[in-house]
Amino acid sequence: MGKKLMVLFMSLFLLVMLAACGGDNDNATDSGDGGSDDNGSSEEKPMHEAWKDMDPEEIEGDLTVLTHRTDIVDSVYQEYKEQFEAKYPNVNVVFEALNDYGGDIMPRINTQDFGDVQYLPVEVPIQDIPNFFEPMGSLADMEQNFLGVEERAVNGTVYGIPIAVTYTGVIYNKAVFEEAGVTELPETQAEFLEALQMVKDNTDAIPLYTNYADAWPLTQWQGALSTTAGSETYYNIDILDDPRPFEAGDPHYEHYKLMYDVAEQGLIENDPLTTDWEASKVMMNNGEIATMVLGSWALEQIQSSGPNADDIAIMAYPNDQDRTLFSLGADYNVSISKFSDNKPAAFAWVDWFINESGYSVEQAGGISASKEVPLPEALAEAEAAGAEFVMLEPSPEELQGKLDEIDNESEVGLWGQDKKQVLVEAAIGNRDMTFDDVMNSWNDAWEAAYNKIME
Repeated sequence: MGKKLMVLFMSLFLLVMLAACGGDNDNATDSGDGGSDDNGSSEEKPMHEAWKDMDPEEIEGDLTVLTHRTDIVDSVYQEYKEQFEAKYPNVNVVFEALNDYGGDIMPRINTQDFGDVQYLPVEVPIQDIPNFFEPMGSLADMEQNFLGVEERAVNGTVYGIPIAVTYTGVIYNKAVFEEAGVTELPETQAEFLEALQMVKDNTDAIPLYTNYADAWPLTQWQGALSTTAGSETYYNIDILDDPRPFEAGDPHYEHYKLMYDVAEQGLIENDPLTTDWEASKVMMNNGEIATMVLGSWALEQIQSSGPNADDIAIMAYPNDQDRTLFSLGADYNVSISKFSDNKPAAFAWVDWFINESGYSVEQAGGISASKEVPLPEALAEAEAAGAEFVMLEPSPEELQGKLDEIDNESEVGLWGQDKKQVLVEAAIGNRDMTFDDVMNSWNDAWEAAYNKIME
């Protein structure tokens, strides 16, 4: 049995055991009032409100914050510690960085020792969240001020706030476009292909770099699917009405036709088998690559990979819809342990991290979940030009999880890499398959799974 599968089985077992043991203590957190029994009687303010009435000097304790950012825990996070403790002088923040975040934190859930503040593991089933995490307020109230809080809400109560809200588009090198003679950003797929051909004809840069060999960057294309659909309801709702969603004219068909076309027309790297992700960031900064389809999280990484940060920007995925959408996706949610002994300090940290740290833009390459934090300049310009930034509509409660079940059963892997590699291989002639052959294989597998799951 593979390590990841073993960890998943162990984690699910531990969750079931703890839920069974702790089920009698969950009524307070399920009520939506937002407080655990140890925070006072029902007549008192819930902790997510009560901490706000305290002076910064009153808030104290040794606060353990778990993070997945092993790369910046000893640098950027130490700056956060200094800034936060200057505001809350009686709190001592200690960070613990986990290499395999989900795999490392899940066994600890059973012990009730998983820090005061952490990123809510996606491995925890939605319905079990109240067993482990502190309520942050009602969904009705919080969605007025925050994006993405509905993703980890249970029975109208919020248990986490996204540490960043990211989006997917096409990261491009402005200097390469200028050298190629591309004077306006392409908006449609036809215009995009034309721009890539101009890059190939007029520069030495690679028009579009797939990062085929590392494979996982190919999964990033799925993040822009809703831009192709031109709808915030397609991905979680409309697709569930279609047992064969990869037919010509369907969003997935049109979306991945672009991946196939750029490869088939020779607008990618000469030898996809030798691509290298780390090298690609430097190459793009140096003007050796014109475009890559990636999430906004990669923008800062590419900008900082060389001396030409100002040349690197992001545009909307080319689409043929009347609306240009940047579909927003929530990163990890920052959460608070139900078992923390330092809840006022924990709430203070969450509030400061979301509203004041600058993490969402500077480190995650996204936007803040707080609606009070302004959009970055580049996105403000896109919004002024008519682009819409939207959160995807969630599935109806009775259908939640069905999309993932169908995807897993079919082994299509909407967010997987294997089928995307097959698509590139077919496009460059390494497989005896047309684009429609690939789509038909996806459709047949999906339909069989759909009929099984949705019966």
